[in-house]
Amino acid sequence: MHIQDFIREFNPSDDGGDQSLPARRRAYETLHARRRIADPFGMQVVDECLAGINVRRFHPARSIAGSVVYLHGGGWNLGSVDSHHGITANLAERLQREVISVDYRRLPEVSYAEALDDCRAVVDVLAPSAVVGDSAGGRLAIDVAHTSEWKGLLGLIYPVVGTPTLDNLGEDAPLLSRADILSLWTMAAPQVPDVPAAQPPTLNIEALSAERDPLTRPLEQVIESWRRAGAAVGYRCAPDMVHASLHGHAELPAMQIAWQDFCKAVERRLDGDP
Repeated sequence: MHIQDFIREFNPSDDGGDQSLPARRRAYETLHARRRIADPFGMQVVDECLAGINVRRFHPARSIAGSVVYLHGGGWNLGSVDSHHGITANLAERLQREVISVDYRRLPEVSYAEALDDCRAVVDVLAPSAVVGDSAGGRLAIDVAHTSEWKGLLGLIYPVVGTPTLDNLGEDAPLLSRADILSLWTMAAPQVPDVPAAQPPTLNIEALSAERDPLTRPLEQVIESWRRAGAAVGYRCAPDMVHASLHGHAELPAMQIAWQDFCKAVERRLDGDP
């Protein structure tokens, strides 16, 4: 698949801005349900409740000790364990470890602090080897690490870092503009933990970004700050890719390569390799 075909498929329809949040959620879930491929052979998928939070467990046919918690993206108001099922199933297969996807409560029905509480509760119960999150879920992963005793490996896929502004964000790009980010940030910001962006959330981090994404510039800047502060941060940027292109990791060659590299780096760290 070419990136332009991916963008056309994922670009929301022009509804004049009148589409309600429930309708946008249905459209988001329908899109991902249509694109979802079969789970890897032998993988066991179980929905259950942990610490009062709904989760989905992905247990690959070949599995070693240690678990990974996954926090999905979707701007804090979209997304679910269903919409990100294909990503989490593939991550579990590549890492050969159980991945637990958290169906945290979404904004605006709850505050950012309550969504963070859901994620932190699951991490506290499981004490996973790693926490991985994409986009809005990446910011939740950062804040879980900042506000809990858990200090394992952090995997970040085009996360929201620091305080987004028109000045520090990169240029507008397909599927995500600076206005989109700032609008969502306004909804979350009052309850986001007040932690200096330059302070590493953990000392072991792997990150993945997309070249055509306003969130990439601030991520690259904060990675340099984290490294200066002593964190070991691995980083790769998928050329010509856009925000949300992780959903095309099986079809977009550049994202496929970057995703494979990210997963191998996470696996090496979990195996204890430098």
